[in-house]
Amino acid sequence: MKSATKIIATVVLLAGTSAAFAQNIPYQPPQNVVQLSASGSVEVQQDLLSMSLNTTKEGPDAGTVQNQLKVALDAALTEAKKAAQPGQLDVRTGNFSLYPRYAKDGKISGWQGTAELVLEGRDFARISTTAGRIQTLTMGNVAFGLSREQRAKVEGEAQSIAIDRFKAKAGDIAKGFGFGSYTLREVSVNANDQGFVPRPRMMAMEAKAAASDMAVPAEAGKSTVVVTVNGSVQLK
Repeated sequence: MKSATKIIATVVLLAGTSAAFAQNIPYQPPQNVVQLSASGSVEVQQDLLSMSLNTTKEGPDAGTVQNQLKVALDAALTEAKKAAQPGQLDVRTGNFSLYPRYAKDGKISGWQGTAELVLEGRDFARISTTAGRIQTLTMGNVAFGLSREQRAKVEGEAQSIAIDRFKAKAGDIAKGFGFGSYTLREVSVNANDQGFVPRPRMMAMEAKAAASDMAVPAEAGKSTVVVTVNGSVQLK
């Protein structure tokens, strides 16, 4: 038992000595390390449409306004669900709010509320036609983007381009400074997309002018998915 105690004490002492010795060694900054970045981009057609429809109601009491909003939203949901199809047309409720209006004397003079329904998916014709059939809500906003599947595919392509460019740049830099090769020290990969979205106000005006059985006009643009690789390499 005494022998084991001596061994443990010795190990602790050696560890403490090593730590103290390490603290006395001056810091040596990394040598021949280069920071660089490269990016890859892929332009792709937007394949996801999101249409937001809403309504605003006013009344003397909260119960009346809430009931009006509920009736309008229920009717819109009933119509939208007729055409719903997973991935192609997904239907969900959005913002539902109710708040008081105040008179000059600070007392509540009435109530106002809003309700929202969102139609989203990849079937543009189905979504726009359904939006045109909904009579209890009006168009609030139109937005285009990329579905998860499309985004994952395009990000993979852009990432491959960015990595190849990073490696090529690192090799050129190493060669330019007279080194034979390099090793990777650290790296980070970031992705984002930049897309064109139609002006919501113009789309809303066109929607109001459309007949009840006509589709709401909608035309997608393109998104550019950009992946950037940042990192450092050790020249060898």
